[in-house]
Amino acid sequence: MIKPRTLTAHPHHSGAVLAGAVALSAAAAWAAQHAIAATHYGDAARGRLGAVWGITFVLLMAQTVMYHFDRPYKANTRIRRRLSELHVAVLVPAYNEDEGYLRMGLQSLLDQTRCPDSVHVVDDGSTNTDYASVKQWWLGAADTAGIRTTWKRVPNGGKRHAQGHGVLASPEADVYVTLDSDSCLAPNALEEVLLPFGNPSVQSVAGIVLATNHRANFLARITDLWLLTGQLVDRSALSTVGAVLVNSGPLAAYRAPVIRDNLAAYLGETFRGRPVTLSDDSLLTLYALLRGKTVQQPTAVVFSAMPEKFGHLCRMYLRWMRGSTIRSLWRMRYLPLNSIAYWIHFLRWFQVILSTTVLGWLLLVEPFKYHNGPSASFLLLPFLIGWAQGLRYLSIVRSDERIRSRVVTWLLMPCAVVFAWTVLRVMRWYGAITCANTGWGTRQAGAEVSLAAKLSHAPAEAGSSG
Repeated sequence: MIKPRTLTAHPHHSGAVLAGAVALSAAAAWAAQHAIAATHYGDAARGRLGAVWGITFVLLMAQTVMYHFDRPYKANTRIRRRLSELHVAVLVPAYNEDEGYLRMGLQSLLDQTRCPDSVHVVDDGSTNTDYASVKQWWLGAADTAGIRTTWKRVPNGGKRHAQGHGVLASPEADVYVTLDSDSCLAPNALEEVLLPFGNPSVQSVAGIVLATNHRANFLARITDLWLLTGQLVDRSALSTVGAVLVNSGPLAAYRAPVIRDNLAAYLGETFRGRPVTLSDDSLLTLYALLRGKTVQQPTAVVFSAMPEKFGHLCRMYLRWMRGSTIRSLWRMRYLPLNSIAYWIHFLRWFQVILSTTVLGWLLLVEPFKYHNGPSASFLLLPFLIGWAQGLRYLSIVRSDERIRSRVVTWLLMPCAVVFAWTVLRVMRWYGAITCANTGWGTRQAGAEVSLAAKLSHAPAEAGSSG
């Protein structure tokens, strides 16, 4: 099997990105004010809308300032030496994964600037393969590299139970790194994801997820755009105050006691009498939040396969939204009232409810009851805000893509906005209503994305940051 090209990426902080975000946000504020003034609402309605948009833009600008203050954690020589002495155990659950993606991910562990001390692969009862060739190659390659490894096949019990087998196989671990079976780490990802642990209060670290197959089709490109933008906007803002609510499934690191001390509860979580097999990353993040800070390291990059078919995306997103609903209830119940994470979580739900209510009022109540449609200026608002926040997408430089290709993707932000405000918004609420359905949903009939020759057409050199 031919070794795929090594994928790398790094953040690039540019004053132009910040200036562009501020300018586009200001344009959105002007468009909102103009739309309210130009539309024939009554004085009371105009006043209420003005107050709503005023609150919205205060929150928007506060978030903009926060995420632009997010910077990678650094460490001096003494701290790096201490971190190098930690036993880092990597947990890799695999279920019906494409063998090409699994092998590429394991190869990336061999190519790390800071190799893991142990790697524990658990085949969670896959029904379409036994990974025989990958297992044989990996056991030999890991032994040559001096990485202690285990490979275990167990009856299907879900991702959490597969991770649990890896935890039990590594009781000496100081840090657990959780990966997905299609995770391909940038060469310095492990080294970078450990750096925040130089701060004793940090309990978990999220990596940055990029799509391996972002140019497979239009859907994959749009998914990469909104997913990466969300990480670099929402999660980066939360990281500045040590209150990341959900870590990255493809790459996250935890102090070992966060997982070990909560392993029984993690494996035995139920909701309305049913075992919960989804939202594992957010539950581990909640455990970490209850002990200290949860942060994101923007220089710890992982590549992961995104859905290439609409049905796959719907199943994945519904799983996320169902898990998000359950986790929201747990945060309200268990996070201390005096913690910033509690009030940030409360504010997020307030924004979701407020934006949904205002959208419904403007598009349904006003036109059909009062025959007063929204001004065309209102249609500019989500696009301007989307482009402003989407500038963060351009701050990541990839080795397999030129900057002009990333600009083309950024220009597609209106498509991502419309998709988010329609399809994803409906699925969000449907997922909340059906949150008692706690099954996994994807890869039940086999791998849904195949590596094939996707990486063979990558450009020969990295794109300029412009």
